[in-house]
Amino acid sequence: MHGNAAIFAGEFIGTAILILMGDGVVAAVLLPRSKAFAGGWIVITFGWGFGVLAGAYSALNLSGGHINPAVTLGIAVYGGQIWGEVPVRIVAQILGAIVGAVLVWLSYLGHFREAEEPTLAVFSTIPQIRNYLQNLVTEIIATFVLVFFILATGLLQGPVAKIAATGLGVLLVSLLVVGIGLSLGGPTGYAINPARDLGPRIAHAFLPIPNKGSSDWAYSWIPVVGPILGALAAAGVARLVF
Repeated sequence: MHGNAAIFAGEFIGTAILILMGDGVVAAVLLPRSKAFAGGWIVITFGWGFGVLAGAYSALNLSGGHINPAVTLGIAVYGGQIWGEVPVRIVAQILGAIVGAVLVWLSYLGHFREAEEPTLAVFSTIPQIRNYLQNLVTEIIATFVLVFFILATGLLQGPVAKIAATGLGVLLVSLLVVGIGLSLGGPTGYAINPARDLGPRIAHAFLPIPNKGSSDWAYSWIPVVGPILGALAAAGVARLVF
């Protein structure tokens, strides 16, 4: 498989795995009668880090393993080499995220049936203090850290990136995602990835989940716009200083 077909397949599969493991750990911690019930924030942050690890490694040889529209846009703005691939990557990432969320629902089907509270938090981010400007700034800052790190270290910028080619880059980014969750994830749940939030939110809207509550579309633009602005800011600073 070559060209855009390989890119689409890699980003679709990688993002689906990311969401399956990431939303999966949230389901494990939040849903009743799960063995991991009430496992806490550290369990969630490490679960998401391992999700990035599994998803990006799975996609690495096919597409470079962006699995995040913010990362894709940041690399394009910084390097200007992949603009023709950007739509393919982003569509694949969003579709993969939807599929990953559906797989989480299937994996925890019985537990969703036992849930008496709304379940959007399993799928998408919800701010602890709802203040759109404050929430937007948090997502911008957290995504800036992620994308600037990737650009500053030359990770995932293309097939010739030596660190990324060895797979070490994926490990480093995965550890960084754990760190971002621990340090900056408290206010908003650190989407730092438009597909990670939007795809599962779409899945939540159409899945037949009992007592699922609202999909909260009024907030949905924050975890899309914030990461994009953070990525663009990171690319701009990286172009300036490197």
